[in-house]
Amino acid sequence: MIEINILNIKGKDTGRKIKLSKTIFQSDPNRHALYLDVKGHLANKRQGSHKTKERSDVKGSTRKIKKQKGTGTARAGSIKNPIFRGGGRIFGPRVRDYSMKVNKKVKIIARRSALSLKAKDKEIYVVEDFNFKSPKTKDYIGFLKSLGIYDKKSLLVFGEPNNNVYLSSRNFKNSNAVIFSELNSYRIMNSSSVVFFESSISKIESILN
Repeated sequence: MIEINILNIKGKDTGRKIKLSKTIFQSDPNRHALYLDVKGHLANKRQGSHKTKERSDVKGSTRKIKKQKGTGTARAGSIKNPIFRGGGRIFGPRVRDYSMKVNKKVKIIARRSALSLKAKDKEIYVVEDFNFKSPKTKDYIGFLKSLGIYDKKSLLVFGEPNNNVYLSSRNFKNSNAVIFSELNSYRIMNSSSVVFFESSISKIESILN
């Protein structure tokens, strides 16, 4: 087990500690599983709706535009020829599905690896659950400054939906706030610091153990 101090909203030590599962936060990182999970996440985000007009898609006459021989130039059989202005594009992108399946066990190994790397680099914080009276970006920035991670890319993980804190984070481009079930390898590795609400730890451990 790893013990880590629990901080309050002002970044001060509460005097309490929380034990983190060694299986999740101190496992041997599997970098290939991590690569597959991140690659799968980014691939599944791709829309794949790109399309250009090829010869069969271009509108134009099918008449042979000039005689085959005697012109002194190359043969040309169609106005849709890719070498002509307004012709179809050669090997243009087509609509396709980029989605990639990653096995559930690989995802679990990858997320354990990502959290272990963050724990090793001391980039994990645990804070007491808190809420704001109303959504306010200024309050959220004050919270990040109290932890000393205002100028770093950060990720805040909730144990339960927290609308006011979530809405407060949306205007701040360097930080993301997600519920524990939305945590993935890409989000962990794409952040310099990961901040967990105290209530989220047990739920993450129940998913990844």
